[in-house]
Amino acid sequence: METSAADRSDTGRPAPTRDPARAARDIATFGFCIVPDVLAGDRLARVRDALYRAADEDRARGREQKFRLDYAHDDTNQRVWNLLSRDPVFGDLAEHPLALELVRAVVGWPALLGNISANITGPGGGEMVLHADQTFVPEPWPAEPQGVNVAWCIDDFTDENGATRVVPGSHRQHRKPAAEDAAAATVALEAPAGSFIVMESRVWHKTGFNRTPDRRRAGIFAWYTRPIYRQQENWFLSLNPSVRQFASDTMLVLLGYRAEGLGLVNGKSPA
Repeated sequence: METSAADRSDTGRPAPTRDPARAARDIATFGFCIVPDVLAGDRLARVRDALYRAADEDRARGREQKFRLDYAHDDTNQRVWNLLSRDPVFGDLAEHPLALELVRAVVGWPALLGNISANITGPGGGEMVLHADQTFVPEPWPAEPQGVNVAWCIDDFTDENGATRVVPGSHRQHRKPAAEDAAAATVALEAPAGSFIVMESRVWHKTGFNRTPDRRRAGIFAWYTRPIYRQQENWFLSLNPSVRQFASDTMLVLLGYRAEGLGLVNGKSPA
């Protein structure tokens, strides 16, 4: 699929857009899109404060868990897991209407929320292994993506502070990157705080290198899949019970507590 010149920026990336139809077209063409100006003002500040507070609590209590795709020698990335149980604002992101509209466009409905976690890159490192998000799917991959990642920019994403880097169009390879692809040309997904970036699950990407002397860069990653896949986070064991108790119908579907076809109890969707 081709895009017009008006749909492209001069950086080789699709220009940011809030038009869902054009954003879906960008995902199909490039493997990703950038949606600006979704969070702002007090709402953005509330999410940012909640995330950095959770990160500081994890560090103070020794609860940090390293991610397998971070380089073993590099401890500048901090992962914050199971955000749904940390503060209600993260549930608002997981079921944000515009984000879910694009999730539906990529993987359909119902979909499962496989995880919602954060990656905070620290100064002097943070780069991770080039990968695609559906490495759990046997190759050759299906012609359609099996998942989609919505990355919320809680701080400005810049080339200097380690913005996520992607290989545009790599989703059309229908495979995970091989060792010889490690040097593939990537572009930084630069976007102001309050934006989100949608990446379909086949596109090759990685965290960039944070070259700043003293700045952290936080992103929240909500990962959704088609409903045939096991969720990365085991919500049935890890979720704060109050989240389920007060969850919307949409959130219950995303968590797997309401089901169609699979995940039934005595032939019916769980209550």
